[in-house]
Amino acid sequence: MTSTGKILIVGGYGAVGRVISKALITLFPTQIIIAGRNIKKAAIFSSKLSPKVIPLELDITSFSKQDVQLDGISLVIMCIDQTDTKFVSECINRGINYIDITANYNFLSKIESLNTEAQNHNSTVILSVGLAPGITNLLAKQCRSKVQDMRFADIYILLGLGEEHGEAAYRWAFNDLNDTYFIKEEGNRIKVRSFEDGKQTLFPNNLGKRTAYRSNFSDQHSITKTLNLDSVSTRICFDPAIMSNMYALMRKTGFSKLLTFTIVQDFLIKLLKLFRFGSNQFVIKIEAGSNRKQTLLYECSVNGTGQGKTTGLVAAKVAEKLYTSSFDSGVFHIEELFEPLSFIKELNDNLNYLEKDMKK
Repeated sequence: MTSTGKILIVGGYGAVGRVISKALITLFPTQIIIAGRNIKKAAIFSSKLSPKVIPLELDITSFSKQDVQLDGISLVIMCIDQTDTKFVSECINRGINYIDITANYNFLSKIESLNTEAQNHNSTVILSVGLAPGITNLLAKQCRSKVQDMRFADIYILLGLGEEHGEAAYRWAFNDLNDTYFIKEEGNRIKVRSFEDGKQTLFPNNLGKRTAYRSNFSDQHSITKTLNLDSVSTRICFDPAIMSNMYALMRKTGFSKLLTFTIVQDFLIKLLKLFRFGSNQFVIKIEAGSNRKQTLLYECSVNGTGQGKTTGLVAAKVAEKLYTSSFDSGVFHIEELFEPLSFIKELNDNLNYLEKDMKK
């Protein structure tokens, strides 16, 4: 059933929000609202996008049930990080569908707990929308369809550092460098640290073998449940490769703690926006099987350019489908609602898919 209300893009003038807004304006030219705390930025971007786009000043941290900004809204796309679920709950209680692109599983797990609330209020909430999480989740599901007794998945992410990102993305990366978290390994909950436990894998596109290090992406936490797996881990490396090793060395020596200070983050963000090096390519690869002691049974990957652009295009495609079709009410991760290969194919030429079945 096609929706008739407005599409509210919170943070729609940010790096990823702009991609989402530009993709959706061609489909729903009179339905888009660009919202955020900075009304000037919202107004400037809205005017460049289309005179039919509505700018809106919205501060979700001070939102109350009496506010009218959500009146007439059918779908909210959240492009900024949150600390609590008050705004999400308000969307759900009003029967508004909701999409979130955050990679922070601590927050996503809080939204997961709103599943019954979403079912009761006829709201569909979709999480893990983007590149990682998002495409990573879908590729893991593709592996699940090929390996009948699949029990583990190793997720490898290669990111080129030549692309400019939004401020929130940089801060997430700095904080992740110092993170300690729990994963599921052979059914047990174990504690690991980001940028330790390096593991080599062979990437496509003549990138060769690279050492990737643990990183606290949310996909490894969610797909253990949605795909019923015993072991899932996500590792990351960079292009150029020297940056991966430098990050690992910073973690090992303790210099990474400097990146927890806001003043240091502010300085590095300004520096990274002025001087970028490396490519803007990315590769997502999944290795999967039934037993880690045996030969891998299946692996698949996608590669492309523009991490932020791809996250935005994935979110826009999910939004298009959620706005024009009927889905069950509740809280879902992307892999619970979409078939991997058909979804990836609908992203046009932005992703190249490869697979290798070791059973053949």
